[in-house]
Amino acid sequence: MDVIELLWGERGGPRRGPKPTLTVGDLARAGIELADKEGLAAVTMQRVAEALGVTKMATYRYVPGKDELIALMVDVAIGEPPELKDITGGWRPRLKAWTLAMYERMSAHPWALRATTGQRVSGPNELGWVERALQALDGVAMDGGQMMDVVVALTGQIRVIVEQSAGTSEEDIAAGWTKVLATRQEQFPHVTKALLSSAQHGSRDQGLEFGLERILDGVELHLSRQ
Repeated sequence: MDVIELLWGERGGPRRGPKPTLTVGDLARAGIELADKEGLAAVTMQRVAEALGVTKMATYRYVPGKDELIALMVDVAIGEPPELKDITGGWRPRLKAWTLAMYERMSAHPWALRATTGQRVSGPNELGWVERALQALDGVAMDGGQMMDVVVALTGQIRVIVEQSAGTSEEDIAAGWTKVLATRQEQFPHVTKALLSSAQHGSRDQGLEFGLERILDGVELHLSRQ
């Protein structure tokens, strides 16, 4: 069984051998739980087997190896995309809802950042998210490559914010900076001023939406020039 068959075939038990007691979904969920708690490096066939109460050899009846298991974990963790067609107002509010939903999924499973780089096979859920985003852009004055670039730009914004905020927040960073700047305000006057202003205006931790809106502003400007 190769990764395409694993991701796109029926996600049941093994095809041959004794009656299966598990499904590939069981293995994926066990791997996800490990990765969520300890990171992607903690996911091994042995650890997954222990979590499911089976032998390591038994897991190979369901998936060929760790790489294929991680590919399956990504698709299960990301889940099905949200339905956008009921969102009124056109492509912009739909893409905003899509981005915020994708951010929620990715931030719940930050290990997926490492697992979704390089040449690989995407699963039906992951490709479904791309389909939904392109569906939101259907009918706008852009060619297919430009539409895909919009999806890439939005995905890049999500990945950057998830990576930067994993395990911390802008508020935590600002607290650390405030301690350092207590006796160094003259050396870093603009940083000091920005921190004070962001606290006064309640504008911290807005990196995701600020960047998202600027990307969508750019798309809107591009369309207005067509």
